[in-house]
Parts: sequence; C-alpha cells; structure tokens
Amino acid sequence: MARVDGAWNCVARTPMGAQEFMLVVKSDGDSFSGEVSGALGSMDIENGVVDGDTLTWSMEITSPFPMKLSVRATVDEDELQGIVDAGIMGAMPLSGARND
Repeated sequence: MARVDGAWNCVARTPMGAQEFMLVVKSDGDSFSGEVSGALGSMDIENGVVDGDTLTWSMEITSPFPMKLSVRATVDEDELQGIVDAGIMGAMPLSGARND
C-alpha cells in the first residue's frame, strides 16, 4: 500500500484548459478525508476510499456551474495519475505530485 497522506499539487486537463489545484489527503484505514482547493474555490472530499494504491472520491463544484465530480487516482511513490469523471462533460485526465 502506497503512502497516500499529504498534500498533492494536481492538474486536471479539462475542456476549460488545465485546472491546477491542491489535494490534501488524510487517510484513516480504508477511507480518507481532505479537501481540494484551487482557482475554482475549495471543497471537501466526499466518500473518500483508499483501496491499496488507489484513491476514489467525489466532490461538488459550483463554478462554472454546479456539478458532481467522481475521481479515481492511483498513487505511485510521489506521483498520482487518474481520471476525473464529470458526467456529461466527460472524463478528464488528472496528474499530481507530492508537495510535502
């Protein structure tokens, strides 16, 4: 199991361009809490699950319009790679690097 806790500098490649944000992960067994913060504001992580090296969670954004996002990312040492599922907006690649 990878060390998932900490702060991660992330970028999602969206139809609106690259969206940079900070992901903070605090694991507790097979679940985790935390937050995402960036240019579009801050939001709490919902339904955070740790399954080995994989993190899954959801979050609600309000800008540019209200939408629920589902995220799946795999941690490999100090990097993470994943997908942000934005429903009708499609799936967008996500990457990140540990910031601590």
